[in-house]
Amino acid sequence: MTERGSATIELTWLVVLLLVPFVYAVVAVFDTQRTAYAASTASAAATRAFVQAPDESTAHQLAHRAADLTWRDFGVDVRPEIELRCVPACFEPGGRVEVVVTTRQPLPLVPDAWGSSLAGIDISSTHTEPFGTYRGAP
Repeated sequence: MTERGSATIELTWLVVLLLVPFVYAVVAVFDTQRTAYAASTASAAATRAFVQAPDESTAHQLAHRAADLTWRDFGVDVRPEIELRCVPACFEPGGRVEVVVTTRQPLPLVPDAWGSSLAGIDISSTHTEPFGTYRGAP
């Protein structure tokens, strides 16, 4: 009795059972990491743009523009939520500006019908920049 097997069948099952889930996990991790880097860079750019602006109304516009530009540079498809806070107040000597960027990165090939908790990963980044202790108030 001879035991002849077919390497094609074993290789096919090996690829299906091991390689496909591995590639999916790598793609999901890379997408999530790209979004995390985009959130971190966008919050830092928005905070710096806010601090360098001449007045508060211009500061909000520049901060949102800097965050959007940074976000587009990373090529992330989902849109972030950008929240600006000033402690104790904006453009006061000794104050701080805090920008929080939050988003939800959807997992590849997972439909929203499976539920929002399974469909993506929440990503958030916070950056704080001092306004300047010796900077004059407008």
